[in-house]
Amino acid sequence: MTDGWNVRPASANPPPGPTSPPSGPTSLPAGPPDRQAWWSDALADPWRDPNAPTAVVMQAPETTAAPQPEPVVDPNAPRRSLTPVLLICLITALLAGGLGGTLGYLFAVRSGVGGGAGTQLGAANASEPPAAANRPADSQAGVAEKLQPSVVTVRVTGAIGSGFVVSRDGYVITNDHVVEGADGRMSVSFSDGSSAQASLVGRDPESDIAVIKVSKKNLTPVALGNSDQAAVGDHVLAFGSPLGLTNTVTEGIVSALDRTIQSDEGGTTRYYAAIQTDAAVNQGNSGGPLVNSAGQVIGVNSVIRSVGAQTDAGNIGLAFAIPINQAKRLATDIIDHGKARRTVIGADVSMGNSTTGARLQTVQPSGPAAAAGLKAGDVLTKLDGHAIEDGTDLVALVRKYAPGTVVAVQYRRGSSTGNASVTLAADSN
Repeated sequence: MTDGWNVRPASANPPPGPTSPPSGPTSLPAGPPDRQAWWSDALADPWRDPNAPTAVVMQAPETTAAPQPEPVVDPNAPRRSLTPVLLICLITALLAGGLGGTLGYLFAVRSGVGGGAGTQLGAANASEPPAAANRPADSQAGVAEKLQPSVVTVRVTGAIGSGFVVSRDGYVITNDHVVEGADGRMSVSFSDGSSAQASLVGRDPESDIAVIKVSKKNLTPVALGNSDQAAVGDHVLAFGSPLGLTNTVTEGIVSALDRTIQSDEGGTTRYYAAIQTDAAVNQGNSGGPLVNSAGQVIGVNSVIRSVGAQTDAGNIGLAFAIPINQAKRLATDIIDHGKARRTVIGADVSMGNSTTGARLQTVQPSGPAAAAGLKAGDVLTKLDGHAIEDGTDLVALVRKYAPGTVVAVQYRRGSSTGNASVTLAADSN
């Protein structure tokens, strides 16, 4: 409510009353505007004019913002899916991880860490195979790869040895002492892991050669070389199953030729004019092939020399192989005739420890020695150019040759010496 001082009448005419002011304007005293009298507007002042109407002014109340109530969510209303949000988070995480891994890898490589693979050893281009990795067929690795399918492991009751295939229909050459304990049952295994039963074809105990036949066809036979062409210093490989370790290959050289050996192992006296090699050969190698650098078999691994007891014998670089020319001849006899022919000179010799030659004790009247003019008591000092120190040398060298071979001999008779040509023969037994 206000006193209506600033309310103007609705009409210019004042309401009628007993006393009315003059109708004309009333002059005010002159003077400066700011010195006007406070009642200069007295004509419009309701308090000065009792006839002015009273006005009541109501001011609108101030509006204050009251807190709005929280909206109520309808529990039955469909909810908004979070799948897009999760997908965005997953993709963002993957991108961030990939970027971080790439930056970490680049930092590690530039810092020489090695890309997380540990310390790098060796040359950076070592992954490329050297030219030598493309091994030619005439390399030792090439020869080994070629021979392995033809080498077998021979298993008999309580023993193990080696052998090699010499025909597509299954003939295998091995040592006699490998199969001498067989009770009729034996088997062979090949480098590819396959195996087959085998049967004994024949054997020659004194020459230590035996032939077995495998019940398997279309085998790969070895190539047979000429052992007479072997030379000291030639590189050789020995194949077999030493101590039961199948498919083993060792390397060495020809250390000596015509090394004469007498062995009484197993109660049988055997004679060898062997190829000596330093290739590692151990028990179980017996019967395996000795191969030249051309991949040809030149011998049959048979005997080793050791410093320990025979049961504990091991390689010391002294191994001996039967020359393949002798083994091939004996095997052919066994296959074709059921037994091997033994080559003889037609005389009994003294087996004492002489170092001056082989003394003939008796000479068979119709034998090769008698036909050549040799007599009992003669001492043979050379056979075909090979020096003879004792009877073992003579027997081993004679058995190396085939029956019908003519050999030159030197002998001593008393205080004189002589030469003769002897045509060797086959034993009639």
